[in-house]
Amino acid sequence: MKENSNKLLFGIFIGVILGGIFGAFFGPQAVTLKIFGDLFLNALKMLVVPLVFVSLVVGVTNIGNISQFGKEGAWTIFFYMLTTGIAVITGMILVNIIQPGVGMDLSTALTPDKVSGTDYSFIKVLEGIIPANLFKSMVEMDILPIIFFALFFGICLSQLEAKGKVVVDFFNQANEVILKMVGYILLTAPVGVFALVAARLGAAGGAHFFTNELPRVGKYSLTVILGLGIHGAITLPILLWAVSGRNPFTYIKNVLEALLTAFSTASSSATLPVTMDAVEVKNKISPKISGFVLPLGATINMDGTALYEAVAAMFIAQAYGIHLSASAQVIIFLTATLAAIGAAGIPQAGLVTMVIVLKSVGLPLEGIGMLLAVDWFLDRCRTTVNVFGDTVVAAMVDKRIDGKASFWQWLRS
Repeated sequence: MKENSNKLLFGIFIGVILGGIFGAFFGPQAVTLKIFGDLFLNALKMLVVPLVFVSLVVGVTNIGNISQFGKEGAWTIFFYMLTTGIAVITGMILVNIIQPGVGMDLSTALTPDKVSGTDYSFIKVLEGIIPANLFKSMVEMDILPIIFFALFFGICLSQLEAKGKVVVDFFNQANEVILKMVGYILLTAPVGVFALVAARLGAAGGAHFFTNELPRVGKYSLTVILGLGIHGAITLPILLWAVSGRNPFTYIKNVLEALLTAFSTASSSATLPVTMDAVEVKNKISPKISGFVLPLGATINMDGTALYEAVAAMFIAQAYGIHLSASAQVIIFLTATLAAIGAAGIPQAGLVTMVIVLKSVGLPLEGIGMLLAVDWFLDRCRTTVNVFGDTVVAAMVDKRIDGKASFWQWLRS
């Protein structure tokens, strides 16, 4: 089993590398491979809604005690806010030191169609939590309302006790079936990620992207990647070791398939089936913990996205020569942290939620247009960090739930 897992991981890694080489050298011709990448991506997306619903119901019913559910929820939200806040601070420190926007010319930048006219607000996010039509939310892969319904359903089912045993057993078996389906789909991952990376790089212009577009926003890209690297390779592993006591190297090795899938798909939601498999099967985290923490994290925990939005906002301010006071930077910290919660786990959703950050301090939306040349690549990098952050929080919550100290006792200690 372990040998097959290592072979699959090696195959995915080779797929990413060969996809990058193929896309760089063949350029637009590599786009013809998109069909194979789309089939793989669609297969993963096909399982997202049933996996989220079933795993959350299983997680809640396995917890049993409602007070225990409250404890798990408190730890989850605390750690998600902690890791996201640290990510934003890291990005803001780097952008103040490197100052990538100084000397940039954004006079020709245009507001991209994706964000022009966007009326995005926290009120709409809150309104969307409770679904008027659950099936509509499922069709549109709107995960937050599905999470709400699944939690509500699971809590009510757990209160039926013996009467609900047949239904609980059904969901437990359904969860095992879905994870088995994930295993079969993963066998096609090397081909899928190869096609996704090659087609996306080819659509961006192949090697011409690096010679023409990248130098224009090179310092900005470097700042984002450096911030993501510090958060993903230093901060999160330290938190993982300090809170859960797990070996970061072993843990990262066991979730590499999920991280590579996240990089190739640029979607934390689409990666969710792979993430849950890596956390539950390979890192031996309790299914009742991962079944609650990971689906929630794929929707509201976006460490990489929050860091990116803070860096991008300050980069745009520097490029336009707009001085940001300490209070303005605090506002950026708060809005970037909160806006990331509303960012759907889909490709380039961060561009839309960035509108909140820019508007909060009066920065021009036109500046986003300059970021589009490299956003597709940075999107993959920040999605990888998003997914890793989810897995780390799952390990930390698993440790704290097993511990004797309550959430509030631990905070006071």
